[in-house]
Amino acid sequence: MFTGIIETLGKVADLRHEQGNLHITISSSISSELKIDQSVAHNGVCLTVIALADGTHTVTAIEETLNKTSLGQLKVGDLVNLERCMQMNARLDGHIVQGHVDQTAVCTGFNELDGSWEYTFEYDAGTGNVTVEKGSICVNGISLTVVNSKENSFSVAIIPYTFEHTNLQQVRVGSVVNLEFDIIGKYVARLMKR
Repeated sequence: MFTGIIETLGKVADLRHEQGNLHITISSSISSELKIDQSVAHNGVCLTVIALADGTHTVTAIEETLNKTSLGQLKVGDLVNLERCMQMNARLDGHIVQGHVDQTAVCTGFNELDGSWEYTFEYDAGTGNVTVEKGSICVNGISLTVVNSKENSFSVAIIPYTFEHTNLQQVRVGSVVNLEFDIIGKYVARLMKR
């Protein structure tokens, strides 16, 4: 379980393909604090630490994960949003995030405003996922509030702190991001179909 509050940025140090899997080695300020078998969200994808060495940690994304997320597009040097799982006695500053990406989206709009940024993302609404105005959405693991909700797109407004401390600073029109829709919204949508 995660909160969508990014703890730090990591940098992709190495990528190694093995059959249908991708082993991703990340260098970060928290890598030396991690343990083997620990769950860490990488751009919103919950992955298990399989190796540690010299300020880096390695995780594996299987083919299923690569098909449903943007992790397969990573390149050495890319920035990755990192969040360790939440402690049950801690505050929930973002919203309930499982680290299970529902689908990807494409950035279709990027506007630098006076002191903030607005991003618009478009996704395949045929999967049944929805956003609501002022509801929660997780973009690359970041808990954000929906500003403008439409059938297959939404916008979010980004404050300077979030822009500077996440990989949104690298997202522009055409970039692919990971989406995890609000768990409560997903259950309500499912129940409404019945």
